[in-house]
Amino acid sequence: MTAPGTATPSETYSYLGPAGTFTEAALKQVPEAAGRAWRSVNNVGEALADVTSGRSIAAMIAIENSIEGGVSATQDALATVPGLRIVGEYLVPVNFVLVARPGTAIADVQVVNAHPVAYAQTRGWLERNLPDHGHIPASSNVQAATSLFEADSNADAAVAPPGIVEQLDVELLAEGIGDNPNAVTRFVLVSRSRHIPARTGADKTSVIVELPDDEPGSLLAMLEQFSTRGVNMSLLESRPIGDALGRYRFVIDLDGHVEDERVADALLGLRRFSPNVIFLGSYPRADRREVEYHSKYDDGIFIEARDWLRGILSGEPED
Repeated sequence: MTAPGTATPSETYSYLGPAGTFTEAALKQVPEAAGRAWRSVNNVGEALADVTSGRSIAAMIAIENSIEGGVSATQDALATVPGLRIVGEYLVPVNFVLVARPGTAIADVQVVNAHPVAYAQTRGWLERNLPDHGHIPASSNVQAATSLFEADSNADAAVAPPGIVEQLDVELLAEGIGDNPNAVTRFVLVSRSRHIPARTGADKTSVIVELPDDEPGSLLAMLEQFSTRGVNMSLLESRPIGDALGRYRFVIDLDGHVEDERVADALLGLRRFSPNVIFLGSYPRADRREVEYHSKYDDGIFIEARDWLRGILSGEPED
């Protein structure tokens, strides 16, 4: 989709382009984005700048891959750009094809254009079938293919999404070149909205947490905020803060919603423990799988405990 010049920020969604990328495929899953203007950007920083400046209502960005793990550029941006919230997540199966300019045979390929993440996910196939190839990094999977037609291109072929054959006049040299056929990339829709999607029972909560001063047991103390309340972590990754060696922040996904008593209580404990907690949002899981937890962590247990303490402080007679 192309963004018409008359589009207003309330109608515009940003995504890593150009058209045909996996990010665009993720944005196609957002019902609210249908019929709106879509703005193609070059990187995560530009996408989030669109949101913070009000140029776009939301941006779709990749945050995790089942093969490569967390996307560090996204995690670092969410930790340093204030005022952002995740309002939804979307999963896109990832596979790749090898394409070239018309008339090129696979035997002619010596240098390959590929986005670094795509290259990492196809490297095994490339090394087996093109053992002497060179690699030129591209800014996106689609740009890897389009740059083949630039006058100064030094590449003979490109790793690209399967849909590229419908957009460009390219020679399809090989299909299904991903090293893992089950590869999936997780995308998140990010906005400035303070509205938290209603809990569904199949939710996820994302936070970024800094440890206090480096001392024995700090990491364990952070993890205990979740374990003692029966909150499962589906993602735990460390990223350097950057101000000194040995200083890290942790990107964490929790199973559950901030309105779940066990999750809320864990966040309160976390806030007391950490000098900096960034709440990124609670939102429905992309797989819609209901969160499972032990009955001893039901909402009613936490509510009863608070009522018990309130009764003590108010001097109510015990039953």
